[in-house]
Amino acid sequence: MGLQLPVAFTTKMQQLLGDEYEEFLASYEKPRYAGIRINTLKIDVESFRAISPFELKPIPWCKTGFYVEESLKPGKHPYYHAGLYYIQEPSAMAPVEVLDVQPGDLVLDLCAAPGGKSTQIAAKLSGQGLLVTNDISAERTKALAKNIELNGVRNAIVLNETPERIADRFPQFFNRILIDAPCSGEGMFRKDEEMARQWEKRSLEQYTNMQHDILHTAARMLSPGGRIVYSTCTFSPEENEAIIAGFLQEYEDYEVIPLPGDGGFAPGRADWLVQAEGLADLTMRQGLTAEAAAKTDHCGRLWPHQVDGEGHFLAILQHQGPVDPSLDLTQYVPNVPNSNDAHSADHAVLVKKGKIRPHGRAKGARTPSKPATNESELLAGWEHFRDEQLRLQPAGEVMIYGTNLYISPLSKERLNGLRTVRSGWYIGSVKNGRFTPAHPLATALKPGEASRILELSVQDGEVVRYLKGETLEIQQSRISYIEDSGPKGFVLVTAEGYPLGWGKWIDGILKNEYPAGWRWT
Repeated sequence: MGLQLPVAFTTKMQQLLGDEYEEFLASYEKPRYAGIRINTLKIDVESFRAISPFELKPIPWCKTGFYVEESLKPGKHPYYHAGLYYIQEPSAMAPVEVLDVQPGDLVLDLCAAPGGKSTQIAAKLSGQGLLVTNDISAERTKALAKNIELNGVRNAIVLNETPERIADRFPQFFNRILIDAPCSGEGMFRKDEEMARQWEKRSLEQYTNMQHDILHTAARMLSPGGRIVYSTCTFSPEENEAIIAGFLQEYEDYEVIPLPGDGGFAPGRADWLVQAEGLADLTMRQGLTAEAAAKTDHCGRLWPHQVDGEGHFLAILQHQGPVDPSLDLTQYVPNVPNSNDAHSADHAVLVKKGKIRPHGRAKGARTPSKPATNESELLAGWEHFRDEQLRLQPAGEVMIYGTNLYISPLSKERLNGLRTVRSGWYIGSVKNGRFTPAHPLATALKPGEASRILELSVQDGEVVRYLKGETLEIQQSRISYIEDSGPKGFVLVTAEGYPLGWGKWIDGILKNEYPAGWRWT
């Protein structure tokens, strides 16, 4: 075996699995599985399958997930840079699927970096409702924010906070909470050999204390009738069934909902909580009742020797209290059009070369010529750009931080005092009275929402040149634009109709506005 598993780990798994152990051990000889998940904020599954450069094999527990050959390097295709899919380990797609997110929900992803599950939640929200996505690590929130932006999410807040501080600000606020808890990572040894090497150095007690605290804090933020999904990527019953049994024993108004039977999920192992031979009796050590322990049979596990994926544990915790009929989830985030509908309706009109009939845009004031020194001038710069360059009125509150502007699904008062990485959709900044659109504004637009569009071909290498930051020579006839705007100015650059970023066109030259930190390398 190439992968060296810790002896203490294999000894424990042999005691737990018994007759299954040899089959489990043999799974480490198999190659790891790679997957992509289609981003339905940008494209529907069938449309992507029609243009996919990869052979796709469906993942049983995720309708938008597919196995792909890792050697094909899906991160090196322009469609990835257009946000059409997210590269994700197949088993990691399961927790969001059982969270049962619906458009309009108020969702918290508590331990979110690097953002795979958050982007999956955002796709299920379809631009409606609210996503608050958080990670306690400031460094990891950089990747989290970038993935939110790459995937075209408009209705997300990105925080870098402790669960306790979020709970103080959002008591009984969310109706869906995901906890992909920090854990010992036993289920990821095949994917990340370094985790196997570091396993014996980690403190199991430290993880279980952290998991207990996070889950109990999350309960403070769940509205009556809501749902928490607790997941880990470890096999350890101390971090899984024992955590859930302890929670159920303390919170009698919750129950574990059985996982669907068609996703390859094996049941939880309540028997491991009372297994004595060679193991600590967890029910005695942690004061768990037999009744609470028995309920964890309704939890679920994905085993690497039973499915094509890595190890995962899941528990659906449903609050049994009545849903407050006065709770109007739409009061926080106004609805926006479904992304696929917007793409199909407007794309056919806008990709025609040359001039396009205007669609009743409001006329804005001229951009101030002097430096913007107050909020009204900053807003005027944005409004001028919006009215001249865009064909939408984004819903939400415009927030100003310095010279940067965001459209937020929440009020500024709700976020005051919290370490906020992104207060909403980052739309741009104003310098010297002129508004410069941000890259995330472009990646979350649909082609029908921009006044000027340049469509680049994936096949002839133009897209890659743009993604590398090169200046392009572009004939005016290739710029699609609203009749009274003309071709000159900021242009939404697309890969066969799917937004990549901004360019600035003048006299046959497209100045590249693709951010340096995002460029193709």
